[in-house]
Amino acid sequence: MKDFKPTAYTLQCVATERTFEDTGWVLEDKECQEPSLVRAIYEKKELELKGEAYGFYTFCDWLPISRLLKGSAAPVTYRSEGLAKHLGLENLYITLNGYSPRHGANMTTGSFKETEAYSVCGRINPDEKRILVVASAGNTARAFAKVCSENNIPLLLSVPADNLSAMWFEKPINPCVKLISCEKGGDYFDAIHLSDMALKSPRFYAEGGAKNVARRDGMATTVLSAATTIGRIPDYYFQAVGSGTGAIAAWEANMRLIEDGKYGNTTMKLMVSQNAPFVPMYDAWRADSRAMLPYDADKARRDVMIIDAKVLSNRKPPYGIKGGLYDALKATNGEILVATNAQARKAAKLFEELEGVDIHPAAAVATATLIKAVQDGKVEKDATIMLNITGAGEQAFKREHETFSLEPSKVFPLNVTAEEVVEFVEGLFTEE
Repeated sequence: MKDFKPTAYTLQCVATERTFEDTGWVLEDKECQEPSLVRAIYEKKELELKGEAYGFYTFCDWLPISRLLKGSAAPVTYRSEGLAKHLGLENLYITLNGYSPRHGANMTTGSFKETEAYSVCGRINPDEKRILVVASAGNTARAFAKVCSENNIPLLLSVPADNLSAMWFEKPINPCVKLISCEKGGDYFDAIHLSDMALKSPRFYAEGGAKNVARRDGMATTVLSAATTIGRIPDYYFQAVGSGTGAIAAWEANMRLIEDGKYGNTTMKLMVSQNAPFVPMYDAWRADSRAMLPYDADKARRDVMIIDAKVLSNRKPPYGIKGGLYDALKATNGEILVATNAQARKAAKLFEELEGVDIHPAAAVATATLIKAVQDGKVEKDATIMLNITGAGEQAFKREHETFSLEPSKVFPLNVTAEEVVEFVEGLFTEE
């Protein structure tokens, strides 16, 4: 691992196809006239796995990184027996992101958000003096806190107060990581708004969310795990979505794998799901609208309170942007599906009985929609299906380990001013 050289790549604007150099933390093409994602175009077109010793970085050929960080684990893909038999599926593969030692899955936060954090933080220039800012509904914050704590990277997190139960860890968190919250009743969008106010200070910089190629290409490793394990690109890809970033990443990985040539030329049908009643992307997709439909803020907050899968509660997802989820679904002939809390809870119980792993509510939503898609004849029984279990083994991990929580340094009211936020967060990180 010591002989690692920064990955060679350029950036390309999806809307215009203009290619340009990554001059450092580029999140968009400044020359583009419309909202558009940028993609990493890797010099190496054939993926070469580096091996288990590299953890998550076994996929570093297709990660836009300048360094390897310690403590990582890769997604694990295995062929299902229990759930597959129950559903009458011949080729169901489960990509497990979480903690299940018997499957070789060692993500100690229990979530595939580790794939984002190890990639994004691996992209950071080691000489960066500013403080990274990440807003999260829970799992992303836990993953970034772990990675930044273990690798001494300054980080400011913004998480809704209602989601603070997600801030648990296997060991106490390094003081280089700080947490702020918006008051109870606030949601993920409010946490984003709070983080945006902190970013008015020049001492902080935005992680970038879906616009950050490192975040998407980190999540894309789930598909790379599946294709390299199965030996081919799957026919169907099932995942629950809050922002849709993971599904966009899956589509991008699919295109790279086709270009590689070793895994066939299948275009995976994206089968993504939301947790009812919070279904803004489903509503827009059903109306064949690139733009998100109006969604009253108070109603949205109420709907978020109802759903089990709080991490799926993004009110402003990268749906209509060029290269976003709308384009990904169009390109793959995909669908957006819906599961209720009751359906997801039933699916989670079934998954644990048949596969022996407890799963997060979001992964349960994906499992529930797979079950329904099979019942409705939407997938062929002999199709190669990838079920992306985005979070698993949390209950098992907590049974086996002592855990520690990270408390917010301050809980802000929803009507706080930017000046108040900036003054407080600058004081959190005293000058070295």
